[in-house]
Amino acid sequence: MRFLVAPDSFKGSLTAAEAAGAMARGLRSVFPATEILEIPVADGGEGTVESLLSATGGTSRCTRVRGPLGDTVEAIWGVLGDGRTAVIEAAAASGLGLVPEERRDPRLTSTFGTGELVKAALEAGFRRILLGLGGTGTNDGGAGFARALGVRFLDAEGRDLPEGGAALDRLARVDACGLDPRLRETEILVASDVDSPLCGPRGATAVFGPQKGLPPEGVQALDAALANLARIASRDMGRDVADRPGAGAAGGLGAGLLWFTSAQIRSGVEVCLEASAFDARLREVDLVFTGEGRTDAQTTLGKAPLGVAAAARRQGIPVVCLSGGLGEGAEDLQAFGLSALASLAPGPMALEACMAEAAVLLEAATRRAARLIHVGMSLGAG
Repeated sequence: MRFLVAPDSFKGSLTAAEAAGAMARGLRSVFPATEILEIPVADGGEGTVESLLSATGGTSRCTRVRGPLGDTVEAIWGVLGDGRTAVIEAAAASGLGLVPEERRDPRLTSTFGTGELVKAALEAGFRRILLGLGGTGTNDGGAGFARALGVRFLDAEGRDLPEGGAALDRLARVDACGLDPRLRETEILVASDVDSPLCGPRGATAVFGPQKGLPPEGVQALDAALANLARIASRDMGRDVADRPGAGAAGGLGAGLLWFTSAQIRSGVEVCLEASAFDARLREVDLVFTGEGRTDAQTTLGKAPLGVAAAARRQGIPVVCLSGGLGEGAEDLQAFGLSALASLAPGPMALEACMAEAAVLLEAATRRAARLIHVGMSLGAG
């Protein structure tokens, strides 16, 4: 019996690599001589770099960049095991976690640091970049990102606008003459689990702005500022991207990438699975374990376990999903390829206790599942 463990992170408790290690320990306690492949997975959000470096044998790098509020942060990025692909996550430079709760206001925060990370990859000689968009604390339509790479955003008097999405209501012209020419020869593959347009009721501001600290009374004005950006940038860049799926990802950074680079936006988990050669590794195993912090109806919206299940289903391999919690709609996921689901907690537990003991609980839950598999194998042999 050969196993593959491919969990997402358990947010606030375990990284994907830590979760994979706990699952592997649980399996080895029952099947000590079996082969176990560990492939941590992600969907483009926080943890994408760590997961892909772990899965591909890559190496990490660190660059000092501007954080969302303009202060300096140490941002981790990396190089995949192929040696030719740089992997970056926007959250490392522009993440919500980098903004103190009392200062969260996406009208002011900027993606400039994410642009600096891309520039660092270009300067290091990389012409293939995988960029994950989840977890940002920004809503500037990618204007900060583009500024870091040489684009100017000007008001009616030809003055440069300040950072942040709110200032874009005064945008009169986009000057891309200084855009880094190396971008023309660079393949940028964007991993996103969001297919929202830039503006409107399903757009970046209305859906995600409040989660980033935007007060309700500020939604309409900030959405209008991004709509102005869409009008001006579409005119000056010669392409209208505001309604494309994923344009609203990361507070509109998706749109900025589409305007100023040749980026392709795709399902985050699919991009990450491809980068780790997941389909090829599946051919080596008989059963897959995956998991996440909470599994419910939202898992169908492009989360990592569903991507794992879809890939395994194409090859006829069953998938067991172990999660911190199972919510409404979890059982319906069996129709999407998750063969069995179980919660980590062996009985009633406070959420704080579950999170604090996540590694121990995940290892124990995997051990219980492995014992059931062992019983099934014994019955089959008989």
